[in-house]
Amino acid sequence: MKTRFALVLLAAFLSLSSRAAELTVPDNVTFERDVEYANAGGAKLQLNLARPKGAKGPLPAVLCVHGGGFRAGSREGYNKLCLTLAQRGFVAATISYRLAPAHQFPAAVHDTKAAVRWLRANAARLGIDPARIGVTGGSAGGHLAQFLGVTAGVKEFEGADNPGFSSAVTCVVNVYGPSDFTKSYGKSVDAHVVLPMWLGGDVDTARAKHIQSSPLNWVTPSAAPTLIIHGTEDKYVAYEQALWMRDRLTACGVPVELLTLEGAGHGFKGADAEKSEAALLAYFEQRLKK
Repeated sequence: MKTRFALVLLAAFLSLSSRAAELTVPDNVTFERDVEYANAGGAKLQLNLARPKGAKGPLPAVLCVHGGGFRAGSREGYNKLCLTLAQRGFVAATISYRLAPAHQFPAAVHDTKAAVRWLRANAARLGIDPARIGVTGGSAGGHLAQFLGVTAGVKEFEGADNPGFSSAVTCVVNVYGPSDFTKSYGKSVDAHVVLPMWLGGDVDTARAKHIQSSPLNWVTPSAAPTLIIHGTEDKYVAYEQALWMRDRLTACGVPVELLTLEGAGHGFKGADAEKSEAALLAYFEQRLKK
């Protein structure tokens, strides 16, 4: 069993390395890798950054947060989206953050907020408009993106890195991210594995952490406008999680849109992936380029 698990991890690593090696950077984009944005308890956190060449700023920015069940994944998976965003006149960053089980909630939340503050702290140098920063992510990254959108200024989630700047975001694109962890068990094929690793117990032994870490419970009228993209046949994050988040944002008067992809599962492919990316790009164009 251990050998099989090691082989799976090796295959995933080689796949990510291959994708990174195949990345072609357009002539009109500057792409920087391995930029340190925080040092959280000795963990050096890095991002990859894409910027349009010769653009007259300040420009809107988009932060991309990878998925992987809070315990895996790589920022490299969002490199291509960052390049696409840069070609459209955005500054785009894809970040790494601390992972479970070594680092449990709210470490990843602290890291994403530190990344937003880093963008603001370096706004003048990078040509960023600090008033126009959006965020997106898929699955666990969708959760972290949504959490950014509903917890601006909540002290317990801010962390200590890059102080003196706001961690608020202008808008969110949440791609099949969970909203209520207390209702994930029995509806997700891996919640019973993922959530105890990240929250220090299951819903019976660590209920308070499940409530505290659920974006649904932090929605206020000041939450960031949000686009939610979710498939109806998602076996990892049930489609109803998107409905709950939409309804709570609506009840609080927050602008929210839901793109439902009929029959789509977790990890969009083909036409579903194209629809999702097109909607994401259109939303950031609308919300960040007014």
